[in-house]
Amino acid sequence: MLERSWPAEGATRVPYWVYQDEGIYREEQQKIFRGDTWSYLCLEAELPEPKSFVTTFVGDMPVVVTRDASGALHAWENRCAHRGALVCMQPRGTAERFTCIYHNWTYDHAGSLTNVAFRRGIAGKGGMPADASPESQSPQQFRVQSINGVVFGTLSTRVPPLETYIGPEILARLKRVLVKPLKVLGAYTQVLPNNWKLYMDNVKDTYHASLLHLFFTRFRINRLTQRGGVFVSPDGAHHCTYTEMVEDKGDAYEKDGMRSAGSQSFSLENAEVLDQADEFGDRVSIQILSLFPGFVLHQIRNSLAARQVVPKGVERTELHWTLFGFADDDAAMTRRRLLQANLVGPAGYISMEDGAATGFVQRGVAGSPERASVIEMGGSTVGSGDSRITETAVRGLWQAWRRHMQV
Repeated sequence: MLERSWPAEGATRVPYWVYQDEGIYREEQQKIFRGDTWSYLCLEAELPEPKSFVTTFVGDMPVVVTRDASGALHAWENRCAHRGALVCMQPRGTAERFTCIYHNWTYDHAGSLTNVAFRRGIAGKGGMPADASPESQSPQQFRVQSINGVVFGTLSTRVPPLETYIGPEILARLKRVLVKPLKVLGAYTQVLPNNWKLYMDNVKDTYHASLLHLFFTRFRINRLTQRGGVFVSPDGAHHCTYTEMVEDKGDAYEKDGMRSAGSQSFSLENAEVLDQADEFGDRVSIQILSLFPGFVLHQIRNSLAARQVVPKGVERTELHWTLFGFADDDAAMTRRRLLQANLVGPAGYISMEDGAATGFVQRGVAGSPERASVIEMGGSTVGSGDSRITETAVRGLWQAWRRHMQV
């Protein structure tokens, strides 16, 4: 058994056993995903009418999210009280009730058991005893809250209300994007060959974006020489980074021979993919926001999406993307959003590289569980600032993770 000791340097080191230990993975499911956190579930726009539902995950727990006949939101464990089978098999739709295909036990939109097939037997024979209590094993039900059309859930009775959990600074950046009723434009799933924390680490790493992503740098979408900054919640759990729509005409990357500067002869045949409308009126071209443990909201130009990080084992993660716009978007804006969505996703000009890089880390550390990452860009503290040449949000991630895991 590997000794789980944290390096003496504290926040500036992350030992590689955190990505490799099966016991740690199991503890995370209990202490983080089923513990005192709020997890992203879906967009309200995915539940457009009464009696609609979607299926999702909280950690590795399958979950059903519903809107009941009165319009109220619910979320519950997708597990039958009888023998543990999935109750809801479809990814989305509408339903009067939910019936387990195995033995036909039935549930309402709140996940409460409403009927047991042949509970009293037939003709006085068989069935359950009068004092049986199948309801004792009913699916776990979540507290559910929504912020401007984005739905979160928690099994904890101790975690504070959602807005308090997020905190005022990050909440303001969340609401900056979620200004109107949402409209779903599409969805896809990206499979990552790495531990789920490596992706969250990557999202919070403001330093790598213009070094790894040739597209960002070559076409001057995001360079560290542009104005921007990073916000980190006081507890380190949540972050937001942004870049302003200021054209960078400098040559700092070219002079230093950065791979991401690319060839000067490399150009876009159609530059429309980068044509941004300043829809929020603050000249921010990119905003990446994350909430612990596994939610990401992005604005890249006019591409908007919610990303959900779903652990699938120590070395595998699914990243579920939901592209959205606003209900009042005209045809031109919808086209712009869909065109710019090509920047991201499993084959995106940008985020495809994130999936590869985090996989390289998972493979690279395989023989060195006792060694550690060095995360000293920007110093050793956790906090907000106006420089993106920093790993402050990464340090914040591990500060929060250690607190929940008691490591």
